[in-house]
Amino acid sequence: MATRQPARAAEVRAAWGVACYPDVAAMCGAEQLDFVVLAVPWPATPVLAEQCAHLGMAVLCETPPAPDVAGLDLVSALARRSAPIEIAEQYPFQPLHAARLALERAGAIGEPSSAYLSVAHGYHAIGLIRRHLGVAGIAPVVRAVRHESPIEARADLAPGERGAGEATEVRTSAVVDFDGRIGIYDFADVQYFSDIRTPHVVVRGHAGEIADDELRRAARPGEPTTVRLVREEGGTDGRLDGHFLRGISAGDRWPYRNPFPGARLDDDEVAVATCLELMGRRAGGGPSFYGVAQGAQDHYLYLAVQEAARTGEVVRCVPQSWSDLVEGDDPGSVELPEPR
Repeated sequence: MATRQPARAAEVRAAWGVACYPDVAAMCGAEQLDFVVLAVPWPATPVLAEQCAHLGMAVLCETPPAPDVAGLDLVSALARRSAPIEIAEQYPFQPLHAARLALERAGAIGEPSSAYLSVAHGYHAIGLIRRHLGVAGIAPVVRAVRHESPIEARADLAPGERGAGEATEVRTSAVVDFDGRIGIYDFADVQYFSDIRTPHVVVRGHAGEIADDELRRAARPGEPTTVRLVREEGGTDGRLDGHFLRGISAGDRWPYRNPFPGARLDDDEVAVATCLELMGRRAGGGPSFYGVAQGAQDHYLYLAVQEAARTGEVVRCVPQSWSDLVEGDDPGSVELPEPR
């Protein structure tokens, strides 16, 4: 670990036995590293990414890669010089999201035309919307509103806390028009911890739709079918193999297999572990899985959502310095690690 704070370094050494260094250069000079993970405040990411690139290190950046367009331009310029920089956008690798995306890539609902997401905030949701719709560098038109309402059961409390009374829910709703393919963003600040706000994903195509955990389509005219996406788990019904996720099934198909069966990880931890596994592959000369241009585009579009919600005006996005890189990078083609 590299940290400028001696007190923090002492805490890390005591708790985890990890070697600590005062800066990235000292760390990279002393250790044989596969890659560096940047988990720092947003404004520091472009500066440290540039330092790592000069040191010849592969970099996995926390999301987003920069706080604003100027910073996104800087990191994108590094990527254009072939610096191996990836963004740790884990949401597409969460099991149920990954299963839906795999079914769509296999043509289960035909060509997607709209995607409604009320499941994640900010650039995370935008990234999922773009993957569901299969859009790359299209500059969309954005309309958005922000509204407040009371919510019961103190949904603003952290996990494990309980309290009576009301909180205020601040919800942003946006329509992002990618030349006729529509993404609908709908998320409230309390949703991650609320017991009374249900996440929703609905993706519609000309041949069917995926709504939350159900796939609806007509294999033949007049014969609609509904298939549930089922979590296949160990440790249930008296099984003694431990509690873990095996994968997601859909009828006789398994659109998702957990790369880490047997590990007691929650869905987000599985997704983060997948990012780290893919980054190891990338650092060894493997393919990109969520490059800087993808992260820059998603954050830029979310900045447009915020502007539209703040002003009440229509925001017309424009091509950016990284747009051509987005067009040449298809995150939907990423092969997940094999289960091991």
